[in-house]
Amino acid sequence: MKSLAKVCVAAGFLAAAAGLLVLPQFAASPAQQMTGMDHSAQATDEPTPAFHAKPPQDALPPTMEASLFTDIQTFNAYVVASRIKKVLYQQPCYCHCDRSQGHGSLLDCFVSRHGSGCDICQKEDFYAYEQTHKGKTPTQIREGIMRGDWQKVDTAKFAKNYLPPQNAPAK
Repeated sequence: MKSLAKVCVAAGFLAAAAGLLVLPQFAASPAQQMTGMDHSAQATDEPTPAFHAKPPQDALPPTMEASLFTDIQTFNAYVVASRIKKVLYQQPCYCHCDRSQGHGSLLDCFVSRHGSGCDICQKEDFYAYEQTHKGKTPTQIREGIMRGDWQKVDTAKFAKNYLPPQNAPAK
């Protein structure tokens, strides 16, 4: 009988330990969005993630070198980020890495490796790049990001061919 009680206690401890391993996954930001989920409606009561309302006054940190990433889309996300750092500095990131990682804007996602594994960061990055090339201001781009327009970005075109480095001649 004592051995049955020991087995039950051990099973209880194992179940509690397993529960503690799973808990942090669900204790993250309630608005955290994961790959494959429907991100179509931003929570209206959810505060806007961190961003800078004005252009930077000082030099910005470099983004991570795109050549560190073998995946074409990720490579391109970092190339794009390096080209529009001042714009990304003024954008919020709706994966809420401001809470989980202390980021101050979307630019921080590409100064670190975070942007390499986050589809939200990459879509917002590509959205900002496309809108910049359409002549939109950082404020207009931010309004679009806050509306969720970044969710409509077709990342397939960024996953096909490597973008040339900024200083390379166009082919």
